[in-house]
Amino acid sequence: MADSDGEYVGDMSDDDLVDHRVSSAADGGTYGTRSKGHTKGKGGGKKAKGGAGRKAAWEDIQRSWEDVVETADGSITVGEYLEAEKRRRLLRDTTPLQRGIIRHLILVLDMSFAMAEKDLLPNRYLLTINYAVDFVREYFEQNPISQMGVVGMRDGIAVRISDMSGNPTEHIEKLREWAEQQEPQGSPSLQNALEMCRGALFHAPSHGTREVLIIYGALLSSDPGDIHDTITNLINDRIRVSMVGLSAQVAICAELVSKTNGDDVGNYAVALHEQHFRELFLAATTPPVTRTSEQHNASLLMMGFPSRTVASEDHISLCACHNKPSREGYSCTRCRTKVCRLPAECPVCGLTLILSTHLARSYHHLFPLRNWVEVPWTDAGRSSACFSCLAPFPPVSKAKLKGKGKQDGVAGGAPELPEVKGVSESGRYACQVCRTHFCIDCDVFSHEVIHNCPGCQSDTRGVEAPARETNGNSHANGGPMEIDT
Repeated sequence: MADSDGEYVGDMSDDDLVDHRVSSAADGGTYGTRSKGHTKGKGGGKKAKGGAGRKAAWEDIQRSWEDVVETADGSITVGEYLEAEKRRRLLRDTTPLQRGIIRHLILVLDMSFAMAEKDLLPNRYLLTINYAVDFVREYFEQNPISQMGVVGMRDGIAVRISDMSGNPTEHIEKLREWAEQQEPQGSPSLQNALEMCRGALFHAPSHGTREVLIIYGALLSSDPGDIHDTITNLINDRIRVSMVGLSAQVAICAELVSKTNGDDVGNYAVALHEQHFRELFLAATTPPVTRTSEQHNASLLMMGFPSRTVASEDHISLCACHNKPSREGYSCTRCRTKVCRLPAECPVCGLTLILSTHLARSYHHLFPLRNWVEVPWTDAGRSSACFSCLAPFPPVSKAKLKGKGKQDGVAGGAPELPEVKGVSESGRYACQVCRTHFCIDCDVFSHEVIHNCPGCQSDTRGVEAPARETNGNSHANGGPMEIDT
């Protein structure tokens, strides 16, 4: 009895179908379900046509372990690619530009049927909620005196998830409640969401920015009216719209971003994978550049800087912001009203209450830390360890100083290592102002967290020191602006 479970082979020519035979016991062959190869017959010597020579999708997967290169001494260079990825995130434009440090942003999340797709694991909806929580934390870390709100799109309407406030804990709690209780359903409505954002940003003061960030996963929008009228109203209200797509580029979305950003479509991008989606999402934590001076006239803003007070055990009072009993809090410098946390707006007199550290952290967007440069082997002898964390650097040998470093110091006919862009051959990175050497981890930490150079901050040279180098804009590298006295 002949086999009946032969292997199915699709996209084959007629010649290949003749050659693809399954052997049987009646023909003297052994039982099996795999083809033993092409037999010589009619058309047996011809090459496969059409899709027979194509690779399957799983054959084109890029495997990170295939990029590992072994050197002559037995070490591998996979760490250089990880280091290059870190440097890629840091090498950005550090030109000081005028930006709004007091921001008012509405985050709009697509919660329609399109977010149930699983092209982004575990699915678009859960991944967006998780990234939204990270975004809220990073947003208030980088913009401590700003405010934001969260809006969702589902069932053809816009739903308010959290009101405009400067408390990240409230936004995170609301997002997690929605993730547990609600599932994505219905169609999104861009027009309804934008109209709700207009209403929420209507009372935003003129000294702050008005922004809308939309995470859009669908390819349609169920709107009750003409969305072009809404776009015109957004332009009149000076509201900027940024968008991150999860499916494909949509024409109306590109038009919306372009018209509200001065014909610039750079704020609209489509995510390729999970990591790219996260990068696009967190990129909105940087304040937008001020386009015209007439829209953001210089004005004075009154703020209060209260001190933390702790009452005795017998004196417990209610805070004016949440009506919860507590012993500690901050008293408004104008009306002495108690609030439990900062930054906040006084519920009684409306005075903005912040700490001095909040204001200082907002200035790093105006004076960014300059990018550090790679240190060659010829200059690596000045340091043996990282200035910040004291991690030891690779030692400098005579062979490396003579140009027999990692590029051409391969012996025994070993393959030449590929050049990795942005990676220092000596493992050292130097500040362009103080010329101090740091490791890659301190480079990332200084540019993404503290936004200051440890070498410049620990510089003990007096003001009489000759010509301290600046970044070309009359202020020190990454430091605060000097105020005339």
